[in-house]
Amino acid sequence: MTRVLLTGATGFVGQHILQALCRIPEVKVVPVIREVKEPLMASSPSVERVVVTTDLFSESEAWWAEQCRDIDVVVHVAWYAEPGRYLQACQNMDCLIGSLNLVKGAVVAGVGRFVGIGTCFEYDLENGVASLSTPLKPLTPYASAKAALFLSLSQWLPAQSVQFAWCRLFYLYGEGEDERRLVPYIRKQIENGKSAELTSGKQIRDFLDVAEAGKMIADIALSNCEGPFNVCSGIPITVRELAERVADEYGRRDLLMFGARPDNLIDPPCVLGIPTSK
Repeated sequence: MTRVLLTGATGFVGQHILQALCRIPEVKVVPVIREVKEPLMASSPSVERVVVTTDLFSESEAWWAEQCRDIDVVVHVAWYAEPGRYLQACQNMDCLIGSLNLVKGAVVAGVGRFVGIGTCFEYDLENGVASLSTPLKPLTPYASAKAALFLSLSQWLPAQSVQFAWCRLFYLYGEGEDERRLVPYIRKQIENGKSAELTSGKQIRDFLDVAEAGKMIADIALSNCEGPFNVCSGIPITVRELAERVADEYGRRDLLMFGARPDNLIDPPCVLGIPTSK
């Protein structure tokens, strides 16, 4: 039996990792959440117990050491991620410090494997394509905090005889997505018979269904593989093409107003990942 402590288990990505882990008979999961969620607690017999905290990033090393007793693998997904704010938010520093306390507590408790969640924005995206050999060049507090955590842990955890894997996420969409994000926004507008105001849509992106990403991360978590991984599709698609696919489900491409919003001039024209096999 493998016991996995999972932070951010009710979040956009975390809930899908939880579902993937709960489908594996040999796994018991200990979710760490901010409030008691009855559906989560009853979701599967694989949920061994639920840890509730008002703010996991303010918890001490000693608190984490207690929560990580008898845990084999930690999958750390939780982070401040409010759409439109998280990239520049000062909360990224709190998340970085809190994550380090989690890691130190896990080491004290004897956890043998730690899996963290990173971002494609850690990379230098000037060329538009990111492989594991692409240099890191974070340009926002969010990406910088993630990169700092990766660099610190990739050096320190192996020295503590702890396996370390780092999953860099690209552009995810799907069930549980915040309504302020692209796909839910388009769906909401069309369902209400309103136009969806968009940019030119010429940006090339690497989109992946969050359910598939959850499976990939769960698979990495339960493996013995170490180092960074790109969690992506490897398939280039423009924002316009994705928007049109969503609109086609309703037969309402006419409600897509491309060019109604200005393009973000600092947004990379292309972000494409090279998938990593474990």
